[in-house]
Amino acid sequence: MTVSQGTHPRHRLDDVLQNAVRFSVMAALDRAGTLGFREVRDAVEITDSALSKQVTTLEAAGYVAVGKAFVGKTPRTSLTLTRTGRAAWRAHLDALRLIAGGDAAL
Repeated sequence: MTVSQGTHPRHRLDDVLQNAVRFSVMAALDRAGTLGFREVRDAVEITDSALSKQVTTLEAAGYVAVGKAFVGKTPRTSLTLTRTGRAAWRAHLDALRLIAGGDAAL
């Protein structure tokens, strides 16, 4: 018996979004669009260093845009879900729903 490659919905899962921290960051940004670095750090409950590493991966994939600004003399970093990131996020969720047997069109 030959197993067909590529037909199971798991093949549609995004490798970048398989990481639990990156998945959580994307979920937070999907709800808000743009959040401050600290807001994401606190929501995901990780260290600055750990978040920075995961954001670098998301930015390299084109899923998140990182903004730098100053509020007075205090530097502020913002994270924004890109159009590419939103599409990847939705496709990943659709694949998870298909795997779970739910409706992918939600």
